[in-house]
Amino acid sequence: MSLSTKEYFIRETYKSIKRNGLMSLASVSTVALSLLVLGMFLLIFINTNNLAQYLESQVQITVYMEDSVEGSGLSEMKQTLENLPGVLSVTEVSKQEALARFKERLGQQEKLLHSLGTDNPFPNSFEVQVDKPDRINELAPQIHEMEGVETAKFGQEIVEHIFQMTKILRIGGVVLVILLALATLFIIANTIRLTVFARRKEVNIMKYVGATDWFIRWPFILEGMTLGFFGALIADFVIYGSYAGLLSRIYATLAFLPMVPAYPMLTYVDISIVLAGTAIGAAGSYISLRKFLKV
Repeated sequence: MSLSTKEYFIRETYKSIKRNGLMSLASVSTVALSLLVLGMFLLIFINTNNLAQYLESQVQITVYMEDSVEGSGLSEMKQTLENLPGVLSVTEVSKQEALARFKERLGQQEKLLHSLGTDNPFPNSFEVQVDKPDRINELAPQIHEMEGVETAKFGQEIVEHIFQMTKILRIGGVVLVILLALATLFIIANTIRLTVFARRKEVNIMKYVGATDWFIRWPFILEGMTLGFFGALIADFVIYGSYAGLLSRIYATLAFLPMVPAYPMLTYVDISIVLAGTAIGAAGSYISLRKFLKV
């Protein structure tokens, strides 16, 4: 493709957008709205996946020790647990700390413990954090068989429910994003088709004078890419402002909620939306032109 041909395509793209101002504005608005919805759901998917990872990371094995194990026995057990494959950290919880946690959990009902007097029914224990959730089923039975261990619990039913929920969240999020991407392509392709339909006579004339299909396609494809690019930029600005504002509110009221920080995540999302908008604009133009080029 010669330089003069490229310049011709660029000039025609600019003239077409300027000449069909209202249609171009409608196309940009449709692209922006479609990509805005896609981008919002993409952010929801990213944060949902982050929440799933957070829930999985909170799963741990609680090792309750026999009352006869004290002092050096507890230190040796902690070292043994730390040396197990896949163990990230081991936190020792003394009888006194376990009782204090329980009192805090009871809140105003703390007086229920007064009947115990000075007795402390809680055993010494360890909280074992592992590198991946699948490791729990492997290590829990092994720890349970160790000398001095009364029991090793990890809430099997709860863990299984968490795994099922995170799996559903991840699969559902991927499917939803794909469906929205296809819907966005469909909407944009039909919007651009209106522009092509309004210029169908121009396409037919070029066909009659011997222009090749690709010579006719390129100005339309460049126009679709341009409209898709600017529509994506608008969507990016709205997404960036909305997510940044939402994060500040969440941090002020629900600081415990694990949200993905705006930077650098939004940078990657914005770049992805711009690339997607440009690509979808080109694809929409290509798809829309096929019918008219066959005539």
